[in-house]
Amino acid sequence: MQKWVLASNNQGKLAEFQALFDDADLGVHIIAQGSLGIGDVSEDGKSFIENAIIKARHAAKVLSLIHIYTC
Repeated sequence: MQKWVLASNNQGKLAEFQALFDDADLGVHIIAQGSLGIGDVSEDGKSFIENAIIKARHAAKVLSLIHIYTC
């Protein structure tokens, strides 16, 4: 099973993404960034998409991972 980090601490988003992957039977387990000790980052982008990119880059930098942007 693959483990993917969600660049959010929003439990609703975590449950929603996990349900999508479970329904598609993709073998992916979603992990909230907070459970790995990754704190929040300032969302000072000009749009929702820019803020998603900021959060994904922050989590990836802390964990030294490849990041995927989600909106």
